[in-house]
Amino acid sequence: MKLYSLTVSKIARKIKEKEITIKEVLDSVYNRIENVEEKVSAYVTLTKEQAYNRATKLQERLDNGEDIGIMGGVPIAIKDNICTNGIKTTCSSKMLENFVPFYDATVIEKLENAGAIIIGKTNMDEFAMGSSTENSAIKKTKNPWDLERVPGGSSGGSAAAVACDIAPCALGTDTGGSIRQPASFCNVVGLKPTYGLVSRYGVVAYASSLDQVGPLTKSVEDAAILLNVIAGKDEKDTTSADIPKKDYLKSIKDDIKGKKIGVPTEFISDGINEDVKKAYEENLNTLKELGAEIIEIKLDYAKYSLPTYYIIATAEASSNLGRYDGIRYGHRAKDFSSLDELYVKSRTEGFGDEVKRRIMLGTYVLSSGYYDAYYKRGQKVRTLIIDDFKKAFEKCDVIAIPTTPNTSFKFGEKTSNPLEMYLEDIYTVPVNIAGLPGISVPGGFDKNGMPIGMQFISKAFDEENLLQVAYTFEKNTGFNMKKPNV
Repeated sequence: MKLYSLTVSKIARKIKEKEITIKEVLDSVYNRIENVEEKVSAYVTLTKEQAYNRATKLQERLDNGEDIGIMGGVPIAIKDNICTNGIKTTCSSKMLENFVPFYDATVIEKLENAGAIIIGKTNMDEFAMGSSTENSAIKKTKNPWDLERVPGGSSGGSAAAVACDIAPCALGTDTGGSIRQPASFCNVVGLKPTYGLVSRYGVVAYASSLDQVGPLTKSVEDAAILLNVIAGKDEKDTTSADIPKKDYLKSIKDDIKGKKIGVPTEFISDGINEDVKKAYEENLNTLKELGAEIIEIKLDYAKYSLPTYYIIATAEASSNLGRYDGIRYGHRAKDFSSLDELYVKSRTEGFGDEVKRRIMLGTYVLSSGYYDAYYKRGQKVRTLIIDDFKKAFEKCDVIAIPTTPNTSFKFGEKTSNPLEMYLEDIYTVPVNIAGLPGISVPGGFDKNGMPIGMQFISKAFDEENLLQVAYTFEKNTGFNMKKPNV
């Protein structure tokens, strides 16, 4: 039995029932990492010593008859923009290459309280800005399904790690699709919770009104387990929602009879890959056969989501990243003759091209004379998009659309054209703009054998419906069972 290939639920159960030890699980995962990591390059930091020390303590507690939590002994990888006490958190940027936090993010505290073991930090697009993980200043993560193709981004390292079994599960962040898009490219489950359901405290900010932490897993059930752990009100996060605690595992039911699935026809445009379109149509037929009712809906303003996103997100990025100036935080240039030169040199050396591009865009839309024309107008359009979704959910329980318009592309294929790269987020960005939950589930393969994602969206704080539909779809298609040969 290859322990590294097991799901979170199976690992936790086998440890609890003492069929296996926690050390055996860690041995299996780290041996797998030794064999595969060189090819895939998913990790920027491995925390082997800390992981084994924690495993020993958890095993002692278990042997003494103590409850070690719902994820007791389960290894997990963490995206490198989530603060981990005593472990480097670089955001895959030269700007933070030596940053070691002195505290844990709230999601890390919750994971450790649930018995999880952090095994390493994963690679990402610098400061979470990108859709391919090509913007990392540290290394180039490859897609386990084809090492010449990108894993998606910005949580590319987390998705790749789960896909090739060098992590049973991982955390990512999603600002415009950064969990769901790499999940689609790598054939894993990626859940972006409702904005405010999961604390952002200790997560390095990109766009504060859009960022959300979520899990990448091998199954929908595992996603529900992790959501149970990380969801909940946090006094340290002012945007954290105060809603009653829910048990999302109760949503794991193989039954969608009578569920109304909304399909926005305007989303399926000429720009979609034919294999993706075909898989999507087949998946809708599967949902119909399982007893769901397919309803046509309209999202008139969703087509404006992408330009709205790149106004709001870049504006917030410009503000959030202003702190990295070589004095308060971040990389400091060595040679400078004035304070202005220190600022300029530190930021020039510390930030990569894509981060600089988004900071400049954001600074422009916030500048005098352009604020009303761009940022203020963008916020008005955001309200229209939110209202659009509210009207749609009066007619349906869940919306189903492709996760991405294309499957994974080759390295360098889109880097010379940022606009083309931005269009990869066209199906994921509206969810973030509206603050809704969305999940990408394996939904088939293209003619080259590359994964295709199926995305489900529900109204705010209705993760139960979302998970139920996603679980039923997963169970009756089995696309998640196929693994890359790496």
